[in-house]
Amino acid sequence: QVQLVESGGGLVQAGGSLRLSCAASESIFRTMGWYRQAPGNQRELVATITRIGLTNYADSVKGRFTISRDNAKNTVYLQMNSLKPEDTAVYYCSADVPTGRRWGQGTQVTVSS
Repeated sequence: QVQLVESGGGLVQAGGSLRLSCAASESIFRTMGWYRQAPGNQRELVATITRIGLTNYADSVKGRFTISRDNAKNTVYLQMNSLKPEDTAVYYCSADVPTGRRWGQGTQVTVSS
């Protein structure tokens, strides 16, 4: 079973930047992505990327966040710039595999005002 391990979360001031990483235990041939869940809210899409690099972003992060992946390293990244307090959430990595979607354990991102 695919394992996903996220890293890079933390506390940052508004306007700052963070880079999240997610390493998969094996090659992912389908879409990988990032989702987030704030307290009291449902999990929501942040960004996705196909194996060949086609991307999709939530409107709330367009122009501020960039998703990328390194297929040789089985890793997906999320560069987050111009962070806002409303970006505070647990961020989850996802990977689509033939048997469904796999999730990482989540990493906390907190943006202070």
